[in-house]
Amino acid sequence: MTQQGHRLLIVEDEPLLRITMADALRKEGWTVDVAEDGVKGAALFEQHFQDVVLSDLVMPGMGGMDLLKRIKALQPDTTVVIITAHGSVDRAVEAMREGASDFIAKPFSMAQLMVRLSNVCSVRQLREQNVRLQEQLEQRHSFGNIIGKSKAMQDVFELIRLVSDSDASVLIQGESGTGKEMVASAVHFNSARRAKPYIRVSCASLPESLIESELFGYEKGAFTGASERRIGRFEAASGGTLFLDEIGELPLSFQVKLLRVLQERQIERLGSNRPVNVDARIVSASLRPLEGEIEGGTFREDLFFRVNTVTVNLPPLRDRREDMTLLAHSFLKELTEDRGSRVEGFSDEVLELFDAYSWPGNVRELRNVVERAVLFCKGPQVTPEELPASLRGEPSGPGNTTGSQQVRTLQQAVEQSEIVAIRVALEATEGRKAEAAKLLGVSRKTLWEKMKHHSIEI
Repeated sequence: MTQQGHRLLIVEDEPLLRITMADALRKEGWTVDVAEDGVKGAALFEQHFQDVVLSDLVMPGMGGMDLLKRIKALQPDTTVVIITAHGSVDRAVEAMREGASDFIAKPFSMAQLMVRLSNVCSVRQLREQNVRLQEQLEQRHSFGNIIGKSKAMQDVFELIRLVSDSDASVLIQGESGTGKEMVASAVHFNSARRAKPYIRVSCASLPESLIESELFGYEKGAFTGASERRIGRFEAASGGTLFLDEIGELPLSFQVKLLRVLQERQIERLGSNRPVNVDARIVSASLRPLEGEIEGGTFREDLFFRVNTVTVNLPPLRDRREDMTLLAHSFLKELTEDRGSRVEGFSDEVLELFDAYSWPGNVRELRNVVERAVLFCKGPQVTPEELPASLRGEPSGPGNTTGSQQVRTLQQAVEQSEIVAIRVALEATEGRKAEAAKLLGVSRKTLWEKMKHHSIEI
């Protein structure tokens, strides 16, 4: 049991036992402090806050029980092992109730002591590991992961704090890449539901024919291929949060069914007429203001009021330029640590280009640009040469040649044509994917997959 770097305090009034334990533990790698009574032990602990305290129970002056209480008041996480005589076992059990990790009865061998200490230290290490993992989880979904010092983002943070601990439905609106999913995650993981499921549904990626079965589930035999019961997303999120991303893409035919579920807090699986109670908090997101979708007849007004108790409007990156450098450096730190890169920062020219650019893809686009720069950068600083041509104000794409038309493969030509067709359809429908898919003669799911493949943002 090597304990290099760990500090242990022995408080024992019997000199021979105190010296024997100290010598044996030092050989095992412990840094050992010793005291002959509780008063001196308490003074040593206040100086060093040792990791483990090994204390006799019965000592003149301050006894082991009072010392235990003093230690736990100062440092509750300290591991305390009580040494007791056979006749004091009941008091040792009482010490366990007061926070001692274990006790060992006299007489004992050094081998027995080592086993006891090894056991309590293993428990301590597991506890510390769990605390670290919990802190990492909370930090991952905390406001600190949504970066912004601008007033617009500080207002967003304050709104998230206010709504997180309620069960109010939250609608998050903002352009693509502004961080809607991160806000939804922050709402859940800062709420009383944080220990329960957080289920995300991309409404735009679900084929219309499968929306109901995905969200509500189905019974065995409900349709061809339904070989067993399947729980839907609403049931899976019960007790937690259901995030409906791109809720504006839901077809009108399903919106009325969703409205009924939100009103009654019950679903019926396909193939069943037995209602199932669900308790999922609804957080939804939309690229476009849903008020405009209501006016255009593509979103129900009554459903809007159900999902819109509180609205969080995320500003585009071009409206929070004071956050640009902060975000860029944060992404650089994250990406260089992940890749073991030695890139240290950005040149002044790069930061000027960042500030002048319109960022149609918002924070997501900025992160992609920084990731690309880290990949290609060969020096300590990112320079304009590592940036995409669009940020440098140069033409990009197939026409970016030096005098003659660029030769492309047939596959490249097909993909370029797809990109153009998709962009034209999205512009014609003001970004409404369902309508754009109809114009293009493909399913909503196919359009979503093509947009993802070509990195098309709207």
